[in-house]
Amino acid sequence: MATISRSRRARGGAAQIWFVELVLAVALFLIAAVVVQPDVFDATSGTSPDEINQAVEDIPQEPPRVENATTTPSPPTNNHQFDVAISGGRVMDPDSGYDETANVGIDDGIVTEITTEEITGKREIDAAGLVVAPGFIDIESYDPNPYGIWYKIGDGVTTNLGMHGSNGLAEDWYQTWEAEGSPAHFGGAFDDNWYRQRPDGMALGVADEATPAQIEELVDAAREGLEDGFIGIEFSPEYAPGISYEEIRAVSEVAAEYNVPVFFHARYSDPEPPGTNEEALEEVIQTGKDTGAAVHILHLPSTGGTYTMKESLAQLAAARAEGVEVTADEYPYNFWATTLGSERFAPGWQERFRIDYDDLVIPGTGERLTEETFEIHQANNDLAAAYAIPEEEVRMALQDDHVMIGSDAIIEPGDNNHPRGAGTFSRVLGKYVREEKVITLMEGLEKMTIQPARLLEEQAPALQLKGRLQIGAHADITIFDPATVKDRATVNDPSRFSKGIEWVLVMGRVVKDPKGFNKNKLPGEPIKSDFSDLPEVTSP
Repeated sequence: MATISRSRRARGGAAQIWFVELVLAVALFLIAAVVVQPDVFDATSGTSPDEINQAVEDIPQEPPRVENATTTPSPPTNNHQFDVAISGGRVMDPDSGYDETANVGIDDGIVTEITTEEITGKREIDAAGLVVAPGFIDIESYDPNPYGIWYKIGDGVTTNLGMHGSNGLAEDWYQTWEAEGSPAHFGGAFDDNWYRQRPDGMALGVADEATPAQIEELVDAAREGLEDGFIGIEFSPEYAPGISYEEIRAVSEVAAEYNVPVFFHARYSDPEPPGTNEEALEEVIQTGKDTGAAVHILHLPSTGGTYTMKESLAQLAAARAEGVEVTADEYPYNFWATTLGSERFAPGWQERFRIDYDDLVIPGTGERLTEETFEIHQANNDLAAAYAIPEEEVRMALQDDHVMIGSDAIIEPGDNNHPRGAGTFSRVLGKYVREEKVITLMEGLEKMTIQPARLLEEQAPALQLKGRLQIGAHADITIFDPATVKDRATVNDPSRFSKGIEWVLVMGRVVKDPKGFNKNKLPGEPIKSDFSDLPEVTSP
């Protein structure tokens, strides 16, 4: 699978590269010898080519280490007792490709050892038969409310990023959630829609276009938001069609200046003119071309790719070939959900989405709508699930190297939720990896760990130590049973915890074990921006 990296720095890893080169050199020598003189091995050593090949395969992999990390620990001394010892699991690190049955030692919230040698710890976890993976990063979530965040933990998520936009000014937002406490790490994005519509500010309606003076205010607000901690900028022009391209371009220039991505809930979400998926993606791509910012499309199968996934993925690939940094994410469901009072349900929705009233369901009740009940629920602005995503397009997007996993939800109290808020990551691992084999396990893990980390880590340095299971990385770890992991949340019952996520560690502290959740532990930390390496940035 292709890797996604926004790094402007060379990332060496000399020791690891040396080891890999040595193994490759030995393997090539042996292969060449077998091809040129295959009988030599039988005659002189009694060892067959197949035995030699197997011996090469059996050489243990070098344990991966975080490159250039200030946290890289010294090797533990003999008989060292770790704070936590995880033994006998299948340790998988998508960043390096490491995949071995091994043991993981943790001290002070940091992975300090990965070894095939026996280790001991003050707390010991038997991971035999389980996968030990980096904690999952949800790149498309919302505010880490104290109810829904535990469903994230139950789904293996250790970092909850509100890149669909955060409701608040950055300083206030981070202070609020730091005071609340969280079992998972949390970070957010400047929400252009929220700022322009806030009642005590601009108070623009969804159809109102910002004036030049208001655009300047949005530019200043975005800059302030980034300097106060936000790690990206987000637009949702489908929900606020009054957002002009001039507004998008001006605010996105701030993102380019600060080297953070711009996230888009794109302007259109169907192939029917006027306003098509192709036009929506072109606006995103043009933003990247005009500003130089990296751009990211949120939930591509429901916005920008519906009924046109093959063409939409090709359009994005063509943009990358022209030098535009463009990525996307998806949640693995064939239905989306939003409030019935939103612009998505403006007149003509049946034709745009090729569905009717009975394709809409109120989550938590199972009620399928009619024309009459639609009007009732629309007046209440209830959330409705719409079965309007072709299943084959979910699979198609999953197989694209530049599409990550993001839930686009966090469970709120009450049952009017999309089940993706509780089951996105387990559903990928259970349905699309194990059952349908749409992608491999390593590919699935890559999409939910190292890819989102790489997208944001340049100016969010905490992420340089997350999304990886390496010596020197933060001990954010998800341990799951690959034979049983599965989502259990449904439209009728969206607030159900996933199955098969056995252990979840955040900074080395166990927040979930097979018996349940440890709600007295809230080790989550804020994920904030850092622009100290950008001397060209000047504060307003």
